[in-house]
Amino acid sequence: MTYTDNGSPLGQDGFDHACAIAGVDAPTLWAVLSVESSGFGFLASRRPVILFERHIFHRLTEGKFDGEDSNISNPIPGGYRGGAAEYPRLDRASVLDLNAALRSTSWGLGQLLGDNYEHCWYPDVQAMVAEMRLCEDDQLWAMARYIDEYALYEPLQQRNWAEFAERYNGPDFHRNNYDVKLAAAWAHYQKQLPNLEIRFGQAALFYLGYKPGPIDGFIGPRTRAALISFQRQRGLPVNGRMDERMLDTLCMAAF
Repeated sequence: MTYTDNGSPLGQDGFDHACAIAGVDAPTLWAVLSVESSGFGFLASRRPVILFERHIFHRLTEGKFDGEDSNISNPIPGGYRGGAAEYPRLDRASVLDLNAALRSTSWGLGQLLGDNYEHCWYPDVQAMVAEMRLCEDDQLWAMARYIDEYALYEPLQQRNWAEFAERYNGPDFHRNNYDVKLAAAWAHYQKQLPNLEIRFGQAALFYLGYKPGPIDGFIGPRTRAALISFQRQRGLPVNGRMDERMLDTLCMAAF
């Protein structure tokens, strides 16, 4: 199965629509995104960020592949490789059972488990994955539909981070301090929200092979250095500014 597509970054209309679906404000939604996927839904290859869950694959296939590879099918969670290294795990599982493999994988910005496809309003998991690979807007809308379906907007609106973390990530959320990270991220975004135009430029630089640092919508030294490198290599005026003309140039180069 092909997982690479355009990988378009979030747009303002898409983000606002997701807030409306989920019933939460912008700082709250940004807090969840930053904790779940470090704030960006795609790898440099333009494949969605994923995490393969071997214990889910074990459950869905009733353990019949446990003897094939314990990192692919196992009643105990683990075996994570992170980043692009999760795809070989997904590929190996897909050979054994494609449907179960896709359902055992968390996808995109919201790291939604494929097994939840019905609760995100998809007819099947392959339809869900087809949208996950297109753009961050689609990834975020799926997450917003999930939040709405399970009324997860209630703990989010109440800033009850522990309840949200438990219901979204499971009872072991304390291991990764999800609730603590959510609270800290929310406090950060209360002060200043990401600039989606800057974030778009960062994504373009990322896809073009530069290293802008976190794709977070804020101009920092790493983003500025990556932009200067791009300008210098393309024979453009070197000023390190992400203005409208520069964004248009990046868009033409990357998309």
